[in-house]
Amino acid sequence: MTTVLPTYDYDYERLVMNDARPTHALREIAAAFGYEVEGAADVVITGVAGLEDAGPTELTFLANPRYAAKARATRAAAILVSRGAEVAGLPCPILRAPDAYLAFAQVAQWFYRPPPPPAGIHPTAVIAPSAQLGAEARIGPYAVVGENVIIGDRTTLYSHVVVYAGARIGADCVLHAQAVIREGVEIGQRVVIHSHVTIGCDGFGYAKRPDGSWEKIPQAGRVVIEDDVEIGAGTQIDRASVGETRIRRGAKLDNLVQIGHAVEVGQDTLLCAQVGVAGSAVIGSRVILAGQVGVAGHLTIGDGATALAQSGIPNDVPPAQQVAGYPAVERRQWLRVSAAQAKLPALLKLVQALETRLAALEAERAAERKPE
Repeated sequence: MTTVLPTYDYDYERLVMNDARPTHALREIAAAFGYEVEGAADVVITGVAGLEDAGPTELTFLANPRYAAKARATRAAAILVSRGAEVAGLPCPILRAPDAYLAFAQVAQWFYRPPPPPAGIHPTAVIAPSAQLGAEARIGPYAVVGENVIIGDRTTLYSHVVVYAGARIGADCVLHAQAVIREGVEIGQRVVIHSHVTIGCDGFGYAKRPDGSWEKIPQAGRVVIEDDVEIGAGTQIDRASVGETRIRRGAKLDNLVQIGHAVEVGQDTLLCAQVGVAGSAVIGSRVILAGQVGVAGHLTIGDGATALAQSGIPNDVPPAQQVAGYPAVERRQWLRVSAAQAKLPALLKLVQALETRLAALEAERAAERKPE
């Protein structure tokens, strides 16, 4: 690897404020992505926006038929609609795509231009002599890079990022301000780590002494983050006591997710905000855990499973199953249970009335059997 020269260039006004908004004719967007245009193909698109906010030069999308009325009232220049979707009365040209929501995400990347990262190494950064920095690596103000760290080509460390000794970070990664990468952590390529993430903090492991106090179990394992992972702000990923914690390729972790020691998260899995996963759990590929789902330790969630928000999972989940509630059960069963819960107050009153009537009947029968 090549060590970057200690230069630093970050003129926000020049790089961003004076950058002209990109413009594309609707036909250009259609040709680039293989979509079809219905209506005028020469309208100019300067950006993307939601149905209610889009202006006369912006592209919006309709992915859910429930919002058809809003689509008919939009001021947008054009609307992305899924192929095969029935639409009528739209006030502007239509751009047909296989999946309108996915297409909107892809087209939005044409128009959103985040501020480019600074070039070179800021003079306040602290770089250990044994650290290796790849070509065009960028190190921001007050960042700290420890001994024997390897930073890949074109990787960016924003201000106050701390990388402990022996960590390895691949090419084209972005670590936002105040992220902390602990000793020995391995990070693949094209990984995005948002602010206040800590990767490789000690797992929560203690052994109980005879007197009731706690003996800390050394957390000597490692954390491996594979390629194309994105980790949201405030997320914590613990190192294992032995072995490793691993986040596999393409997984996406939202803000404030807690991953315990020796957990495995599968490829392209989605963990939404405030998900907590206890130690040694195995989460399969393409799993979706919605917000505030809790997963107990030492269990397995099969590939393609989904857990609805605030579910508590104490047992294994089969592949492709949808679960909800606590303890988490199959989604349709949970819906039936939830519907029954709403009727509990009326059922309680009915049971109380029946008990009163039964007591009266029993009293009458007792009186009839009583000898004169």
